[in-house]
Amino acid sequence: MRLSKPLYGTYERRLLRALKRSGNVPRHIGVILDGNRRWARQAGAPDADGHRAGADKITELLEWSEGIGVGVVTLWMLSTDNLDRDSAELESLLDIICSAVESLAADGRWTLQVVGALELLPPQVAARLRTAVRPGPTEGGLHVNIAVGYGGRHEIADAVKAFLQEGVDQGRSLAEVAQDFSVEHIAQHLYTKGQPDPDLVIRTSGEQRLSGFLMWQSAHSEFYFCDAYWPDFRHVDFIRALRAYSQRERRRGR
Repeated sequence: MRLSKPLYGTYERRLLRALKRSGNVPRHIGVILDGNRRWARQAGAPDADGHRAGADKITELLEWSEGIGVGVVTLWMLSTDNLDRDSAELESLLDIICSAVESLAADGRWTLQVVGALELLPPQVAARLRTAVRPGPTEGGLHVNIAVGYGGRHEIADAVKAFLQEGVDQGRSLAEVAQDFSVEHIAQHLYTKGQPDPDLVIRTSGEQRLSGFLMWQSAHSEFYFCDAYWPDFRHVDFIRALRAYSQRERRRGR
């Protein structure tokens, strides 16, 4: 039975009060924005309409996150695997992503960072993203990672290469660098270096896998899988995800 809008409002407020009382809010949330194409096809619309609807949902998610006290949100908008899609669909999707990032940057409320292998993207797309997200002083507030051209394996490989190159630049041999190599060195060279690892990873659309998202960082994350397609993801779905997180005992391997 579906609840009416007034009842849903009461239900949401009750969940939110319980969550705030718990005091257990994730510092960093990773979100796999999945289901845009299926949402569009279910409605008999072009795939691009689904991607646009998904892009329009992002601001709401960031407002919800900021309102509850989350410090970092990582949005997976395009994987390295997605780069193999039909060229016409990919061109449209990349334009929608660039427009979304430019809109978020123009909004100015949050600190944006693009994470991913931008060299794998068409040059004009990489240029648009770099222009929109220019490095500058951080004013605090919500930090938003935009994962475009992102793959967990690529990130780890890039971290290892960066560590090795750093050692060579210091005049050390590869043998010397390898001798000192440790897991901490990977963490220091990830795209998200200096940030807390995600406490919670949310995936929409009913798929129950991470597909390589934040492979290194999510070793101790909690996962929440939501059946709703990303454009249909509601505030109540977000609060339910946070409530599920707050009720779990995080052992971190202990």
